[in-house]
Amino acid sequence: MRRRLGRADLTAVPEVRHALRELLRHWGRPGCADVAELLASELVTNALIHTESDAELHVTLAGSTLRVEVHDHLSRLPEPVAAGGDEDTNGRGLLLVQALADAWGVRVQGHGPGKVVWFELDGGPAGA
Repeated sequence: MRRRLGRADLTAVPEVRHALRELLRHWGRPGCADVAELLASELVTNALIHTESDAELHVTLAGSTLRVEVHDHLSRLPEPVAAGGDEDTNGRGLLLVQALADAWGVRVQGHGPGKVVWFELDGGPAGA
């Protein structure tokens, strides 16, 4: 699945969640698709809020492994940062990715400015 994300278009977040839900309808153990939706929406939201350009979502399934990548055009690397307090709604996205993904990371694009923030989940056998 590939999806272009328009600059600062936060309507893309629920659209991505819906598309991912459809794609993963029969994938993985119970709850894995929900985690994938949450983490993908965090990466998409970060790309749309913290960059000044379009972004692109790439989702691949290889066996039981799901890989979600969000490509943007900002070279600054993201860092997990603890939120300021209990009422603060910002700052937890990458901490969630770090805690819930089987693997995650950031790589700088080889051509031009930008980076790819990605995560992987192993859904294991369906129904397990």
